[in-house]
Amino acid sequence: MKKLALLLLTVCCVFTSSVNAASKKRIIDPNNLYPQVKLETNMGLILVELDRVKAPIAVNNFLHYVVSRDYDNTIFHRVVADFVVQGGGYDSDFIPRKIGETIFNESGNGLKNTTGTIAMAREHNPHSSTRQFYFNVNDNESLDPGRSWGYTVFGEITYGEDILEKMALVETDFSEELGWEDVPVEKIILIKATLMPSDYMHIEEVVEEIVEDTNEETPAASQTQ
Repeated sequence: MKKLALLLLTVCCVFTSSVNAASKKRIIDPNNLYPQVKLETNMGLILVELDRVKAPIAVNNFLHYVVSRDYDNTIFHRVVADFVVQGGGYDSDFIPRKIGETIFNESGNGLKNTTGTIAMAREHNPHSSTRQFYFNVNDNESLDPGRSWGYTVFGEITYGEDILEKMALVETDFSEELGWEDVPVEKIILIKATLMPSDYMHIEEVVEEIVEDTNEETPAASQTQ
């Protein structure tokens, strides 16, 4: 019973400290429940929609790095085919970028690690996420919470799924210099991350929707005998 009480006390302390730290941060784009962020990479453009309703702490944390330009010119340093594409922590010379405070794990928010979602990377400690994030390139149920903490999903790709697919297929190798596996042979660079206006619609998305609507509304041409 004493061990259980100590465990509960520890969990409460971690939760309280993490939430208190998060509450001290300025809320970025506070009136937008689903902020959009444009990620310009050397392989193409990806647009993500974040879910502040389900993951308010992770979303605000991510946006802080975005608006401070801390994600600009970073790399996707880990690519595992049919698993994840991970980045946000290192510059193009593999030098670690400055990290902020750790955040509370929100993996129990109902969002799953399915293909095309964006989630927070972390260490073994469930509340150790800072700035690194990853994209799921498969339905990774093993990263969802069960009897233990999972990995916090906080948004999804709305444009550029094909770019993510290309990233997931790049050649990787073991880096003797860094001691890492799954490092892309050719660097994948996140050139710029930008928080978009709340009413933003990507022009290529709009064109695609118009074409789809037109095709649906246009009756099939009658065949001539």
